[in-house]
Amino acid sequence: MNMTDLLSDIDVHHAPRSVSDRIAWGFVKSLRFCADTFFAKRYGHRAVVLETVAAVPGMVGATLTHLKALRRMSDDRGWIRTLMDEAENERMHLMTFIEVCQPTLFERFIVMAVQWLFYLFFFGLYLVSPRTAHRVVGYFEEEAVISYTHYLAEIDEGRSENVPAPKIARDYWGLPASATLRDVVLVVRADEAHHRDVNHGFADELAGGPVKAVRPGPAHVPLQPHWTVA
Repeated sequence: MNMTDLLSDIDVHHAPRSVSDRIAWGFVKSLRFCADTFFAKRYGHRAVVLETVAAVPGMVGATLTHLKALRRMSDDRGWIRTLMDEAENERMHLMTFIEVCQPTLFERFIVMAVQWLFYLFFFGLYLVSPRTAHRVVGYFEEEAVISYTHYLAEIDEGRSENVPAPKIARDYWGLPASATLRDVVLVVRADEAHHRDVNHGFADELAGGPVKAVRPGPAHVPLQPHWTVA
C-alpha cells in the first residue's frame, strides 16, 4: 500500500438507516464519550486500552461463525479467516502501543477489566444479532480512524514525540529501519479503515443489502510459531 492509499478513505461514515444501526451508533458514541473523558489527549495510552477492546470482536465473530458452519455443515464464505486476521491485526496494534507508551499498572488493570466486560457483552450481542454486532464494530472503527487522525495531528504539531517505530511494528508491517511513530500511526489508521469497511460490509450483507468490494489493508508479515522451521 502506497502513501496515497494510507491517506485516503479517512472520512467514510455509514449513516444509520435502521433501528439496529441507530442502536449501534449510539452505543459506540457513548464509548467514545467515556474514552475522551478518561484519556483526553493521551492517545498512546488510549490506544492500548481501546485496541484491547478492538481485538475482541474478530475472535468472537470467528468462533461463532465457525460453530455455525459446523452445525449447518456449510461454507463460511471466507468470514472465519477474515475475522481471525482482524483479531490478530488488532492484537498487533496493542503490542505495538504497549512498546510506545508503557502503560501503568492501573491502565493494565483497566485493560483486563474492559476486555472481560466487552467480551461478555459482544458475545451475547453476536448471538442475538450478528448484524448489529458488525455494525457496532464498523462504527467503532470509524471512531478509531478519527482518534488516530488526532494522534497524527499531535505528532505533527510537536505535542507527542515522534519516537522511532518499535521493532515489533517494523517487522510486522515491513517498515524501514528509519520508520517513526508517525509511520506506525499511518498504517494502523489504514488497518482500522479496512476493518471499518469489512464490518460495515458484513452488516450490509446480513441485512440483505448489496455487497461492496473492500480495498485491502496495509500488507503485513504473517506471524509464525517460534518452533516453525525456516
